[in-house]
Amino acid sequence: MKADWKRIDLLRRNASELEADAIEQYLTGNVGRRELLRYGATIGMSGAVLATLGLVPETTPRAQAAPANQTIRAGIEVPASAVDPVTTGDAGGLCMLQQVGEFLCIDGPDLVLRPALATSWKPNAKGDVWTFSLRQGVKFHDGRPMTADDVVATFDRLANPKNASNALSAFKGVLAVGGTRKVDDHTVAFHLDAPNGNFPYYTSSDNYNAIIIPADFKGDYEKSFIGTGPFKLEKYTAKVGASFTRFDGYWGPKALPARTEFTFYQGMQSKVLALQGRQVDIIVPVAVQGGQAILHDPRFQIIRLRSAAHEQVHMRTDMGALRDKRVRRAIALSLDRKGLVAGLFQGLSDLGNDSPFAPVFPSTNTSVPQRTQDIKQAKELLAAAGHAKGVNIKLTTEKYIEIPDYAVLIQNFAKAIGVNITLKVESQSAYYGKAVFGQSDWLDSEMGITDYGHRGVPNVYLAAPLKSDGTWNAAHFKNPTYDRLVASYVAALDLAGQRAVSKEIETLLLDETPVIFGYFYNYLSAAVKGLKGAQPTAMAQLFLQNATLS
Repeated sequence: MKADWKRIDLLRRNASELEADAIEQYLTGNVGRRELLRYGATIGMSGAVLATLGLVPETTPRAQAAPANQTIRAGIEVPASAVDPVTTGDAGGLCMLQQVGEFLCIDGPDLVLRPALATSWKPNAKGDVWTFSLRQGVKFHDGRPMTADDVVATFDRLANPKNASNALSAFKGVLAVGGTRKVDDHTVAFHLDAPNGNFPYYTSSDNYNAIIIPADFKGDYEKSFIGTGPFKLEKYTAKVGASFTRFDGYWGPKALPARTEFTFYQGMQSKVLALQGRQVDIIVPVAVQGGQAILHDPRFQIIRLRSAAHEQVHMRTDMGALRDKRVRRAIALSLDRKGLVAGLFQGLSDLGNDSPFAPVFPSTNTSVPQRTQDIKQAKELLAAAGHAKGVNIKLTTEKYIEIPDYAVLIQNFAKAIGVNITLKVESQSAYYGKAVFGQSDWLDSEMGITDYGHRGVPNVYLAAPLKSDGTWNAAHFKNPTYDRLVASYVAALDLAGQRAVSKEIETLLLDETPVIFGYFYNYLSAAVKGLKGAQPTAMAQLFLQNATLS
C-alpha cells in the first residue's frame, strides 16, 4: 500500500485538530505505523483516513464463510460466583459474559480499538466529553432494539457505588452516575470527571463488565444471559458448564458455528487432560506452570498474546523498614529479572521495569533504562538505610498459578543482600478477604504479591494501586507529585504527550519503588490443530463466532 499525497494534503485541511496532529506525527516519523493505528482507533480516526495514508486497504466488503452446523467445545475456569455483568470479575465469569454480550468497541490483540456497538467516537477539544455514535439495527436476544437508553443505563449502573460494581476501580475519578447522557436514540455523550485521552478503552472489551444490557435489567442474569451478541443462551448450569446457539437476529455476519459448548474445570491439570483426551477443542488460559505437557506437543497449537498481565509486588511505604525507599529499591535490585522470565515462563514474558508501563503499551517511554540485578548497590542501599546487618520482612500472598514460586524466588534473591523474608502463602479468598482496607491481607500486609489481569492501556494500573486515594493501594503510597503526573498523563490526547509524562512517571517510580513489576507475561491458550478462527484475548475472553473445525 502507498500513501496518496494529493489526498493527504486534502486530509490535512479537512481533518480534526487531533487527526491532523496524528497525521503529522506519523509523516515526520515521530510515531510508527502500529502506534498510529492504535492512537487513531482511540480518537475515532476513520478507515478512509488510514487508507489514504497507506496503512490499511480501502474498505471493501469482505466475503464471509458460510455458517456451518458445528459445535465448538471450550474448557475454561469455573466462574467464582454468580455470573452478573455488574459484579463479575473472575476469568470464568467474564468469558461467559462475553459469549452473549457486546461492547461499544473491541480492543484487539494489537490493542487497536475497533467499532462494535458504536460505529465512531470523538472527543471535544479538552478531552472531557466523548461522543459515541451507536450502531443502528441492533437487537437484543429477545427482539427489542438497542438504543441510547440502554447504553446510558448500562454505564450508570456500572458507575454507581451502591451496586458493588466491579468496574468502579476503572470509573473512579473518570465517570460518575449521570455522566453518560443521551443525545438522541443513537448518540451518547460521556461527560467525564476530568479529561481522559484513553477513555474509549473504558467502553471497550478492555473494561470487561461494560457489555450493553437492557435499561430495565433488574438482576438474576444467569436466567437470561441477555445481550446483543452473535450467540444466545441455550443452557447454563452453575459449576458445570454452559452452551450457546447462533443468534439469527444478529446485526452482523452470522456466527459460523451453530453452537458452542463450555465445560468448567477446577485448575490447570483438569483442563489440560480434557484437551489431551479431545473432550474439548480449546482451553483458556494455559499457564506455563502446569501446562508444560501441551506447550511443546505437536498435536496442539499454542495461541500466544503479549500482554500487560503481571503480578504486583507491593511494599508498604508507611510501616517498618519498608518506609525507607532505599530498602525497597534494594529488594528490587536483588532480582534477576531475566532469570525470572526464563524460569517461570520459559521466556514467554516481557521484562518489567517497576512501573505499570509494559513494553506492549505504545505510550511506554523506552528511553528509561531497564533496572537490572545489582547486588553490590543493593547492599550499599541497605547499609545506608541502617540495615547493614540485615532486616526481617513478612511477605503474604495468594496460591495462584506461578505466584508461590515467584515468592520463593524473591525470598532467595533478597537473602543474598541480607533481607530475610518470611512467607505466608494462603488461599485467594483468605488473601483478598473483603478487599477493603483493614479487612484484607492483600491491602494490609507489609509486603505482598497480587495478580493483575491485562488491560489495553495503563490507566487503571496507574490509578487504583498507586494513587494516594487508589482503591487498591496496597503499598499505601502517597505521593502528590505522582498523583499530578498521572492526571497529566490521563489528560494527554496524543502519544507524544503521553510519552513525555510516562518518562517522568517511570523515573519517579524507579526512585520510590512502592511496587515491583518484575515481568508482564504472555497470555497463552491451547487448541487442537484443526481449530481455526478462534480468538482468545488477554482479558480472558474467547471469541468463537468465526471458529471452524477441519
